[in-house]
Amino acid sequence: MTGERNMARAWHLEKRPSGLPVASDFALRDIDMPALADGEIRVRNLWLSVDPYMRGRMNDAKSYADPFALGEPMTGGAVGEVVESNAEGFAPGDHVLHMHGWRDEAVLPARGVQKLPPIDVPPQAFLGQFGMPGMTAYFGLLRVAEAKPGDTVFVSAAAGAVGSTVVQIAKARGMTVIGSAGGTRKCDWVRSLGADRVIDYKGEASVLRQLHAAAPEGIDVYFDNVGGEHLDAAFATARQGARFAICGMIDIYNSGAATELRYIARTIAARIRIQGFLVSDWMGEAGDFYRDMAAMLADGKLQREETVIEGIENMPQAFLGLFEGSNMGKMLVRV
Repeated sequence: MTGERNMARAWHLEKRPSGLPVASDFALRDIDMPALADGEIRVRNLWLSVDPYMRGRMNDAKSYADPFALGEPMTGGAVGEVVESNAEGFAPGDHVLHMHGWRDEAVLPARGVQKLPPIDVPPQAFLGQFGMPGMTAYFGLLRVAEAKPGDTVFVSAAAGAVGSTVVQIAKARGMTVIGSAGGTRKCDWVRSLGADRVIDYKGEASVLRQLHAAAPEGIDVYFDNVGGEHLDAAFATARQGARFAICGMIDIYNSGAATELRYIARTIAARIRIQGFLVSDWMGEAGDFYRDMAAMLADGKLQREETVIEGIENMPQAFLGLFEGSNMGKMLVRV
């Protein structure tokens, strides 16, 4: 089945940001929607994801993901509905997950699309707790850090999409959890997820001082979403054989400033193992993630929070909100 050409809208990167991006770095433009070729589908996007890793793609630098091209449509996670199909196995009405976000409609090869798994959650959950952020939490905690029952786990950005899921998985697996979040409202929410102790990084005391008080005997696992002062505090409080899963360092994405690493020498005496990772490293084990998360959901051990920005016109605002800490849980744009 093919259709007539029409127009959609997509955000383009107009110039590479210096420090924190500003609105003029982006432009919302019409894009041409071609007729379908063999093996392609047309998707009307319903939900769009913004994620901290996208900041790195705005730089003209080699990394694990290709930079956004100037003047070209940007990409990212999206959930949408198939409205036209020229591909076997896809029909109008199917809900799918794909990487042609930052736009309201997409024509793309069906081989790059995933039908939503049969789990009883709203479609947008597959951009958050049951999608890339949830997988990042699951594999980072259980595979990379090899966290086990009885461990004391420290989680930075514990009110974010990844961190809040780490808190809940760790508690479900019998671990003691210390979460860091900014402000009373977020700290209260992290506590409601089951965290044993919560530190407010916006409080008067330093992160290091608060972490020492929360974990006087030290930590076994650090799940890092932030870098900076949090990573320093983790080095200072690590027990022998501690494992650090380095997921993200949002503190330095815009400033470019290096973490001080004041206590990195403890890596030697404490035999700390530090490992960075990407969720793509573990996609071959996605079945384990869906099985275990569905079981946690059925047992009532999962809560999910979303911060929803309405309208594709406000997508840069949603993205910049990640760096201002304006989200609880997953930041989403509803088209």
